Amino acid sequence: MKENRKTLRIGFAPTRRVLTTPKAFSTDEALRIKKEVEEYVKKFQDVEWVNLDSINKEGLLFQVSDVNAASELFKNKKVDAVFFPFCNFGSEEAVAKMAREVGKPVLVWGPRDEAPDENGDRLRDAQCGMFALTKVLQQFRVKYTYISNCWMTDKKFDIGFENFLGAVSIVKALNHLRIGQIGVRPDAFWSVKANERELMEKFGIEIHPITLATLDEMLKINLTENNHLVREEVDSLKERFPKNKYSEDIWTKMANLKLTIKKWCEDNHLSAVSAECWKPMATVAGISVCFTFSELTGEGIPVVCESDIHGAVSSVIAAAAARYSSATFLADLTIRHPVNDNAELLWHCGVFPRVLSDDPDAEIELHFNRKTAAVGQWELKHDDITVVRFDGGNGKYSCLFGHGRGVDGPKTFGTYLWAEFDNWPLWERRFMEGPYIHHCVGVYGKVAPRIWEACKYIPELEADPVKPDEKEIRDFLM
Repeated sequence: MKENRKTLRIGFAPTRRVLTTPKAFSTDEALRIKKEVEEYVKKFQDVEWVNLDSINKEGLLFQVSDVNAASELFKNKKVDAVFFPFCNFGSEEAVAKMAREVGKPVLVWGPRDEAPDENGDRLRDAQCGMFALTKVLQQFRVKYTYISNCWMTDKKFDIGFENFLGAVSIVKALNHLRIGQIGVRPDAFWSVKANERELMEKFGIEIHPITLATLDEMLKINLTENNHLVREEVDSLKERFPKNKYSEDIWTKMANLKLTIKKWCEDNHLSAVSAECWKPMATVAGISVCFTFSELTGEGIPVVCESDIHGAVSSVIAAAAARYSSATFLADLTIRHPVNDNAELLWHCGVFPRVLSDDPDAEIELHFNRKTAAVGQWELKHDDITVVRFDGGNGKYSCLFGHGRGVDGPKTFGTYLWAEFDNWPLWERRFMEGPYIHHCVGVYGKVAPRIWEACKYIPELEADPVKPDEKEIRDFLM
């Protein structure tokens, strides 16, 4: 399931303008550019390409009469986005009509032109054509991304292309997103309330709920029908955590809960889960569930505690932005660092995935107040992170995001990371004054520009970058 989400299918639709002159806009030059670009972009990982070679003998979009066939090809192939490289001035009418018809994120780019020759002749005028196209795209109300007119071998091309792929990954992840819900929110947690109908109407997000009674029945069935898999999982847990001397019954309950939720997600095409985690859940599962949730999250199925549906959506956005190169972690924003004014403690009972920690003392422990197994006890690795929070209220939704980095700080219980930010008081104010709560999602890597780019393709979702801010993101992508 994770690998399928990771791979993107991109439509490759190079375009040229028809002009009968001895040199300018020549078909041979356009074909040369097409071939070079098509070969170069193969280096980007986890991308499948669909080209136009079956539409006409050139594999180029240059006539409006090809738009319907080309659009149907891309729709039938279920492309996630379309890349329109300008091999010369291009055909703004054909490109704009095809972009509107396909209805997926659009990337526009063309290579810089060489200097005019000794007679003053120019070959392509690609930049000129892109100026024309983007006006028409706006007339058609088509959202688009563009990479600055540059040589294909410039670093800015790779930066822009990777950023677009990350944005497309997010848009794909949110398309027909299904979130599982186990149980209901704790009565005291008003802050995690979510409007299920609005999520469906605005973003197409479906919530698939089950009760704890249903989970209890599922656990019994799985233990009977898949006992051999539960035993294998028990052996794996014991091997990975040899210092823990839990009873066979406790190990079995951990393994059975993990495999039961995993199977439920796979059977119902769920990308993430919002789950109750307090006493009623512990009663049904027979354990504190924090560690089990961390295991599933580490394997690419974010399970968010305290019934935080918006936290589950945040996890999907964060994982997709990183193109599934990192597991996510749901954190409480808890206290400021005792000596570093720009650092904050990101913490939770024990749900951060073990795969994100290089702590040599990592173990699973008893829950700090329930005194039952099992929760994680480890610090996350010190590296660059992106913090994300999707949230809303009064019918409006926004996504807050920005970069931080793990730093040294005092040890505490549970799973945690001291993270340093550029101007933490600005972050604090944004959380306080926005529609946000104390929960946020972290993911490793600096992917804020990808989230900013994705938001333009998601109607009714406002981008709310902290640091880097919008100007800094635009400068990065220039």
